[in-house]
Amino acid sequence: MADNNIPADISKMSFEQALDELKAIVAKLEQGQGTLDSAIGDYDRGAALKRHCDSKLREAQAKIEKISLSASGGVSSEPLDVE
Repeated sequence: MADNNIPADISKMSFEQALDELKAIVAKLEQGQGTLDSAIGDYDRGAALKRHCDSKLREAQAKIEKISLSASGGVSSEPLDVE
């Protein structure tokens, strides 16, 4: 499921790639490097990276299943409720 608010170059990133870039942006912003315009652009890109990471995490959570073993030894699975 693609989020239309996420730029195409970010949509192609893995979770780890997006998280690494987001960490670099946060570090840059915390240090106050660059101009105001640059900081605003970095903030916007960081917000898109965060949305992408959130989306990737939701996709992963949807794939996780809770595996149960019954008293008789049978195995069953059901979606894991993480909330």
